[in-house]
Amino acid sequence: MSGQLPPALQSLHLPLRLKLWDGNQFDLGPDPQVTILIKEPRLIGELAHPSLGSLGSAFVDGKLELEGDIGEAVRVCDELSEALVGSFSESLPVRVAHDKQADAQSIAYHYDVSNAFYQLWLDRDMAYSCAYFREPDDTLDAAQQNKFDHLCRKLRLQAGDYLLDVGCGWGGLARFAAREYGAQVAGITLSKEQLALAQQRVVEEGLADKVELQLLDYRDLPGDGRFDKVVSVGMFEHVGHANLPLYCKTLFSAVREGGLVMNHGITARSVDGRPVGRGAGAFIDRYVFPNGELPHLSMISAACGEAGLEVVDVESLRLHYARTLSLWSQNLENQLHRAAALVPEHTLRIWRLYLAGCAYAFSRGWINLHQVLAVKPYADGHHTLPWTRDDLYR
Repeated sequence: MSGQLPPALQSLHLPLRLKLWDGNQFDLGPDPQVTILIKEPRLIGELAHPSLGSLGSAFVDGKLELEGDIGEAVRVCDELSEALVGSFSESLPVRVAHDKQADAQSIAYHYDVSNAFYQLWLDRDMAYSCAYFREPDDTLDAAQQNKFDHLCRKLRLQAGDYLLDVGCGWGGLARFAAREYGAQVAGITLSKEQLALAQQRVVEEGLADKVELQLLDYRDLPGDGRFDKVVSVGMFEHVGHANLPLYCKTLFSAVREGGLVMNHGITARSVDGRPVGRGAGAFIDRYVFPNGELPHLSMISAACGEAGLEVVDVESLRLHYARTLSLWSQNLENQLHRAAALVPEHTLRIWRLYLAGCAYAFSRGWINLHQVLAVKPYADGHHTLPWTRDDLYR
């Protein structure tokens, strides 16, 4: 039986073509830039009220195909969803404290996919976090080196400083801090795949006497103030709202008096930290970041303050992350044939949609990225930070 479009779809004017399983096709506007191939008849009914989550799930499960630029497909699908569903926020989920086992499983799910897969689309140091574009045409490699340097400058890192890297990933920042700033670095991660490659690269670069990386939960860090500086990049998204106070107290206990703590992470637009709307947040939780929770900037600032850390500098890098993700997405799209040989089709579909979707979300301001610098004051309240930011930009 030939498929027919619901009346709600027929009245739209979008640069979108719908192809049905029976060969029929319908243009929802002039000059369609994106095509959705519907492979199952029952999806037609769902298209009358499509959430971003339901469209994403159908793509991941192979029930529909997207033809055209993946970034443009995300934009058009969002316009389709907004036109038919409207703007709605996710309900506020119940927040429970993550235990060590749950966090380890979530990290393994997300990061232990395949080092070779990540190498296809990340920079040479495999920095899986927001880059820093000093110039609009910086390459991804250059922008990630800029980010490492920007972090080290904000931490006023000096030769001989003992730096703790919480969530060290593949060790790019740890090696940079040791190589370029002469720091002693201890890094921790919960990903076995990351750790193996990170340790290998430390040895290959002759940095084994300066960098020590290990598999360790942040809750098991020593609380004796042994570190001069602490940096956490792209990690606190996994901590969870309920554990934010514990997280900040742990960092406070790990750093010496007068020491600095830098937290670089994704933040929510909503003050209560509710997920991104129209089903996008639910999609990410189900397929990409199980148990991931984005706190609002005010949450992490309050948790720092309650722990005894004084927030001294905050910077938004939202547009930098939109560009970073767009470059990641382009790199993956250019390597689809090789990627398909490394991961299952289901996984590849998730990552294609996730990278392009997050680039769009950051560009639209649905989520943000903040670098929050804090100091652990001395007992009398003083610290030795410069009174201005001038030193950062000399």
